[in-house]
Amino acid sequence: MAVSRTERLLNLVICLLAATRFVTKDQIRQAVPQYADCANDEAFERMFERDKEDLREMGIPLETGSNEILFDDEVGYRIPKDSYALPAVSFDSEELAVLGVAARMWQHATLAGATGRAIRKLESVGVDVDPEALAVIEPRVDAAEPAFAALWDAVQQRRRVRFDYSRGGAAAKQRRLEPWGLVSWHGRWYVVGNDEDRGATRVFRLSRIQGDVSAHGPAGSVVVPEDADINSSVRMLAQPAPARTARLFIRTERAIPLRRQGVVVSEDRDGSLHDVPFEDVEQMASLVSGFGPAVKVIGPDDLKGAVIRRLQNTLSAASSAGTGEAL
Repeated sequence: MAVSRTERLLNLVICLLAATRFVTKDQIRQAVPQYADCANDEAFERMFERDKEDLREMGIPLETGSNEILFDDEVGYRIPKDSYALPAVSFDSEELAVLGVAARMWQHATLAGATGRAIRKLESVGVDVDPEALAVIEPRVDAAEPAFAALWDAVQQRRRVRFDYSRGGAAAKQRRLEPWGLVSWHGRWYVVGNDEDRGATRVFRLSRIQGDVSAHGPAGSVVVPEDADINSSVRMLAQPAPARTARLFIRTERAIPLRRQGVVVSEDRDGSLHDVPFEDVEQMASLVSGFGPAVKVIGPDDLKGAVIRRLQNTLSAASSAGTGEAL
């Protein structure tokens, strides 16, 4: 997908998701920069029709309707927040690295850059907006595994790495690896390479890496075999963990991705209790902790402990960094 088209579709989603009412085509054309640049009405109509189809093919619910029930008002468009959910999306390592940087920028300034401009444009053409509705598309830094950045750098520099690795709840042991590549498979990230201690190809799940990943040795010291197939290695060597269930209390209208994965057990004025299936404790802890106070883990205990540990580490890192410089 070309960058300009990706940016245009994202701007369109922001426009239709943030609006509290149906947005007319004229308002959309003024609010989305790429539409405003169209040479004529015909070019805009063709582009807008293609984009609507693209959104629907992605599984994004696009509604049409009128703001005036009693009159034959102009048809408008919107994306209902309650039924919005992005489909599963896969990225290669290079794309994920770019998204990681974007996520960090968004976390510090949710309405920065293009998002802020889109909101202001909507307001300038008389559309009421709800910026909080954009929380469902907000990327979170810890959606990626903490070990990803260091391993990505090591793969690019062809450097050996050391890390502590825990499997099946056992005590963590140091592993030494010549990393060949990173693979996302069934929603989990793996690093593939030559295990120096065992002299064989091994696959390590990033969510099971404890603490920091340290690179050692000169850049270029890792040689990837010509016949290495990291995707096949993951499929053969990575064994899926048995499914488990997390009991989570989720505050009203928050953590929509988690809500969609689980089953409602009970509800009250403040939120609802959900049973959400998961396989890997650390991966689930990363997902849950990203929603902060919007989600409380009731059980199991190892998931609760993993979430607490992540939040404590985040707090410690923030305290060590001091106040920092605001963006």
